[in-house]
Parts: sequence; structure tokens; C-alpha cells
Amino acid sequence: MAHSSLTAGAAEFIRRHPTIVIGAVLLSLITLAAIFAPLIAGDPLAFEPINRLRRPSAEFWLGTDSLGRDVYSRMVYGARISLLVGLSVAIVAVLSGSFVGLMAGYFARIDAVVMRLMDGIMAIPAILLAIALVALMGSSVEVVIIAIVIPEIPRVTRLVRAVVLSVRDLPFVEAARSNGTRVGKLLRRHILPSTVAPLIVQATYICASAILTEAGLSFLGAGIPPELPTWGNMIASSRLYLQIAPWTIFAPGICLALVVLAVNLLGDGLRDRLDPRISRRM
Repeated sequence: MAHSSLTAGAAEFIRRHPTIVIGAVLLSLITLAAIFAPLIAGDPLAFEPINRLRRPSAEFWLGTDSLGRDVYSRMVYGARISLLVGLSVAIVAVLSGSFVGLMAGYFARIDAVVMRLMDGIMAIPAILLAIALVALMGSSVEVVIIAIVIPEIPRVTRLVRAVVLSVRDLPFVEAARSNGTRVGKLLRRHILPSTVAPLIVQATYICASAILTEAGLSFLGAGIPPELPTWGNMIASSRLYLQIAPWTIFAPGICLALVVLAVNLLGDGLRDRLDPRISRRM
């Protein structure tokens, strides 16, 4: 009985939230491939010039690139860097932006200064700011993460600030304040929980945006060092061979599109699930 009830509940969840299920399944498969890359793929840095630009075959499932490197191995290992960048940027941007947004939304004096600073950062195109930071600090995974995080913090800050402004004068907050609740406890227990749902959705979009930005920076030669296997580096190094070896670009391009699609589907599904107005209509 319990098993049938659990199965019925799972089927109902899939029926009501197919985008969450599809996005989660796709993202889980890509994540598992990245985690178990040493077991399912060969050395992504090994090159054999004699095997350069080989077509997909039983030996090389997705062919080889211009240096004779296995495209399949590089594609699988590239998922590690893309997911690492996306997840790291989302976590750091959400944590930093949440703290700044809470302070700006609750304290009017801080708000005037902080939001003008955030507006100044948002006025700079994110890709140009990232390129400038990479040029100044050097090319590495850590620098790319920092360069992508900085433009994302103002977006999270504005989101959290808007939520704080909408709830800080509600009766339950006023009641806690009148009872002498300290500011830190008030923010942590009564205001911060109201920001969790929109932050979860925002984090998924930041993750997808960070993955695309990292690929764009790598394609432009201003991101991850070219010797490391990333989808952006694979596309950049193979663009000259598109007509004679299209598989060298299509494989990382399809993977990039799939992971961004999975994250966006998950974000859309979570938005519908966590929004009470939409949930009541489903």
C-alpha cells in the first residue's frame, strides 16, 4: 500500500511539474558524467597527431580534434569545469548579494550608498568587466569565477532588497520588533526566510548565465587557459575546422546547450512550484 501510494505521488508530481523532472534528470546525468569522468573517459590532454581530425568511430566515439585529442574525453572533462564555474558563481553571488540586499533593504542609510554602487556596477557590461578582470589578474578558473561573480551580485542584491522592503513593515515583523528582538535575529528568523524561494530560482538562472559566460570568455581567449578542456576552449580551437570536421564543434556545443537548457528548465519549474499564485492554478 505504501509503495503504491509513493508511486502515485511521484506520478502526480511528474504530471504537475514536468519541467522540474526533465531539468533535474538532464542535470543529474551531466553531473554524474562529470563526477565519474576518470572511469568513463580517457586522458583529455593526450594528443596523437597521427589521429588528428578523425571522424567518429568505434575507437573515437566523437572523433578527434586538430591535435588528435579525443573529443569525447575532452567533452566529458569539460563538464567538470562548466559545472564548477556555474555552481561556484551561483553560491558566491547568492550569499554575497543576500547579505548586501538585507542590509540595504533594512537600513535606509546604507541603502542610499549601496544601491548607487550596485547601479554603477550594473552599468558596466558584464562581459567587458569579466574580460578586464581576467586581463588584469591572469587566466585561471578562480579568476574567471571572480570575474563572473562581480556583475551578478548587484542583481541578487536588488532582488533581496525588494523582498526585504515588501516584508519589513508587515505585522509579524513589527510584532517581533516591538518585543525587543535584536536586529540580527529579526533579519535571520523573520525576513531572510521570505527571500529563500526567489533566491533559489535566481540561483538557477545565475548558474546558467555563468556557464554561458565562461564559454564565451574561453571562446574569446580571455577565460580558462586554452590547454584545459572546456567547452568554450573546444569550440574556439576547432572553429577553423568547422567545414571539414564539424563534430569537433557540434559535440561541445550540444553539451553546452543541454546543460543550460536543463538549468533553465529546473529554474522555470521551481519558479512555478514555489510561486503560490501559480501553484494554486496547477
